[in-house]
Amino acid sequence: MPNTKARVQATIDFPRKKSHRSCKAPPTISKDAPSPKGPPLSPRKRLGGENLCNIAQYLQCSPSKQKKENQPVTPSTPRGRKLEFGLSPLKRSPRELDVLADKSPERTPFSVRKGDETPRSTARCPSVGLHKKKDLWYQQTKQVLNTAIPDRILAREVETKAVTHFLLNHVCGEKPGSLYISGAPGTGKTACLNRILTNLKEKLGASASIFINCMSLRNSQTIFRTIADELYGKGKLKCVGKDFAKRLARKLTCQGPMVLLVLDEMDQLDSKAQDVLYTIFEWPHLTDSRLVLIGIANMLDLTDRILPRLQARPTCKPQLLNFAPYTREQIVAIVQDRLSQVPGESVLESAAVQFCARKVSSVSGDVRKALDVCRRAVEIVESDARSQATVKSKSPVKALCSPGPKKVGLPHISQVISEVYGDRMTSRSGSECFPLQQKLLVCSLLLLLRPSKVKEVTLGKLHDAYSKVCRSQQMLGADQSECLSLCSLLESRGIVWLKQSKEARLTKVGLKIEEEDVEHALHDQALTGDILQKGLQCF
Repeated sequence: MPNTKARVQATIDFPRKKSHRSCKAPPTISKDAPSPKGPPLSPRKRLGGENLCNIAQYLQCSPSKQKKENQPVTPSTPRGRKLEFGLSPLKRSPRELDVLADKSPERTPFSVRKGDETPRSTARCPSVGLHKKKDLWYQQTKQVLNTAIPDRILAREVETKAVTHFLLNHVCGEKPGSLYISGAPGTGKTACLNRILTNLKEKLGASASIFINCMSLRNSQTIFRTIADELYGKGKLKCVGKDFAKRLARKLTCQGPMVLLVLDEMDQLDSKAQDVLYTIFEWPHLTDSRLVLIGIANMLDLTDRILPRLQARPTCKPQLLNFAPYTREQIVAIVQDRLSQVPGESVLESAAVQFCARKVSSVSGDVRKALDVCRRAVEIVESDARSQATVKSKSPVKALCSPGPKKVGLPHISQVISEVYGDRMTSRSGSECFPLQQKLLVCSLLLLLRPSKVKEVTLGKLHDAYSKVCRSQQMLGADQSECLSLCSLLESRGIVWLKQSKEARLTKVGLKIEEEDVEHALHDQALTGDILQKGLQCF
């Protein structure tokens, strides 16, 4: 029978591991305390010195951390660095401050050890500031070349004097009258008048000034409601139809301050019987009238050709002032005056400015077009300079440095002028891309404009001539609505201009470029050349 008596197993004494939680020796226990016998008691059963739970102990750490703990922490320690911004809220002992002062007297709290800093170039690239300065030059040049109203009007001294004398004589002298200012687009009519009104604001303060751009009106009859809103207040005068004109005539003849009415783009008030223009030009000459009228339009003969009744009544005929197109010398003076406002050397070469002025003055004399050409050339040069700087950014620093900004020369002006005044009858991909129906429509318009001095025709007449040309060539033509769409496409190409009317048939069409250029481009084609050679009478 096996022995079931419990056997006592021998205990094996393993080497006791060194605890990693003590970096300092624990507090010594009193000798009087009895030494523990048997297995250690739990903390709850320990009494007196045996219960170490109530005694403050230092947490043990690894030997490497113990070694670092015995040393003062300096800012040069690569790990465990603390960033200090301004005054650190942490307080250091005097001993630690002395150690920091001895070991790193010249270092700041942000310093790191050699080899730990971020690599950076020792020398600053001088081209960074240079590129910013070049961009600033280009931006300032483009800013002064805008078409906004300038601080001073050049090459318009005679016209400025005439308008100023008219305003002082009639508005300040309380004498009603009318002035009609004519001239081609871009000759400074509106800009000159706005500058004069700004300068005479204090002298004209007692009068009521009304400035209306007739291009913003839906139709010619809307002008009376717009004027009534300015005099009475918006929506306060409630009338129907032609009663607006009668009520306004009564308002302008009663007692009150002088009223200055400026109508820009006055030719947009053109109507079937011209009753709107006749009514407005008759207001200043009514009994006890206090209206001073200034009309601005591109048409030189507006009062003679469209308003013949004014010739029969000399008292109603307005004073005339024409703004001639700018000459080459005047355009050069205006552009150079704008460029002189930019500090430093000019971005545009003198030869480029002369070339631009010569081209623009020979075509239209529009100073706004000259400013647009110069600004567009500056944009091209600026874009080229930025692309070159991007390509050279990987090259050495010496390759990036240049004495100044890249200037606008003759090639840049020539490139822009070819885009603006180039042959619009042909596209870059060839003249075959110009649709045949549009060519026939341009031929018909050219045949209508040849014998007459008037440089505009109605859409109805143009469609009749276009239909005749299509029938003679045994081709299917477009109807009147499609003809208007073709004219809109030609307007988008910059070949013709349109002046919309309430009735589509009365819409006016005219050439935007010279007749010789159109004829030269169409004579190269067999079909259109034959049509132009025969003329409209043969159809």
